[in-house]
Amino acid sequence: MKLFLVVFLSLTASLTYASDPSPLQDFCVADNASQLFVNGKVCKDPQLAQANDFFFAGLDKPGNTANALGSRVTQVNVAQIAGLNTLGISMVRIDYAPGGQNPPHTHPRATEILTVLEGSLYVGFVTSNPDNRLITKTLQKGDVFVFPEGLIHFQQNVGYKNAVAIAALSSQNPGVITIANAVFGSKPAINSNVLAKAFQVDNKVVNQLQSQFWMDNN
Repeated sequence: MKLFLVVFLSLTASLTYASDPSPLQDFCVADNASQLFVNGKVCKDPQLAQANDFFFAGLDKPGNTANALGSRVTQVNVAQIAGLNTLGISMVRIDYAPGGQNPPHTHPRATEILTVLEGSLYVGFVTSNPDNRLITKTLQKGDVFVFPEGLIHFQQNVGYKNAVAIAALSSQNPGVITIANAVFGSKPAINSNVLAKAFQVDNKVVNQLQSQFWMDNN
């Protein structure tokens, strides 16, 4: 019985802290040329690591917000910095035109901490079932807000000028699921009867939404 309890507590602890794998060496620069498929990236020989494996330039440049959402997300994850592999962290720059938004979305593998560099943002997230409680805040320059891992969240520029934010995420590859795109823009499309019942609307409404072009601001 004691052995079972020890094993159970060990498994529980490992699940509690499970996220990106912890590094077992100084670094594991991603070998993007490798054909192996693993949960993460294969390491290249550490002796071949160079400064550019840990470097990204250009985050000072504004993203192009001339789109339907009025926002642009510039990602800096393991795809841009190979040296982030196994380090469990990444970041993004988000630019917002006046009225622009980073629409409701989730990061399946990361908590996000966002800092406003310029402008004013209305931000929020929704807690999980059954409460689905909306937690919101209007942020100003220098303010910081946290979006817990996996929860639906959003940001919208509520000022009269462009806004900029920087966010850090607790994964080398946090992923993003934009809710509207995933539900109404999936390929192939989700059966309209399924969505009509889920959203309690007429099939015509679903068909209209599915016929729209659902863009990605990343």
